[in-house]
Amino acid sequence: MHGPALVNWLLAALATGSGGYCGWRVRQGRKDASCGGDRPARRESDLLEAAMGLGMAGMALLPGVAWGWPYALLAAALLVGALAGRGAGLRAHRLHHGIGALAMAYMALAMTAGAPGGHAGHHGEPAGLPMVTGLLLVYFGGYALWEGSRVIAADGAMVAAPLPRACRAAMGIGMFAMLLTM
Repeated sequence: MHGPALVNWLLAALATGSGGYCGWRVRQGRKDASCGGDRPARRESDLLEAAMGLGMAGMALLPGVAWGWPYALLAAALLVGALAGRGAGLRAHRLHHGIGALAMAYMALAMTAGAPGGHAGHHGEPAGLPMVTGLLLVYFGGYALWEGSRVIAADGAMVAAPLPRACRAAMGIGMFAMLLTM
């Protein structure tokens, strides 16, 4: 990414931690109320969140077009799956992850396109399309606030299974931070 090195490393640590936790949850295979207790849907969501977190960490430290193509294919599969999926919850998860994968592909391609040596946006030039970047910033900023607000109940007490929600909020914040560097 094009921010200060410390910010890139902190973003990579946040994304690795969130992605690693989601990967651990895939291996545990326990039922969890945060995804309605539906084991296949929870496993799919955890697997996608692990892939997004580890991909975000990689992009923060080693930006390049190589990250864009796998996430573009993942976005296409998820968006088609969201249209064809059964159950509103599964469709919503796939749609959200499809938007996330599309944002990852967009960032990877926008930051390497149009500049010699693959460093678009380096000297004050914005990378990508400002309208698309702005819409993604609104989406992920809103998502981070919404998911973060679900970690704490109205009476100030922690809700059941707060860590998965906190990880999702952290991933939303990470995507927002990555988009800001464009």
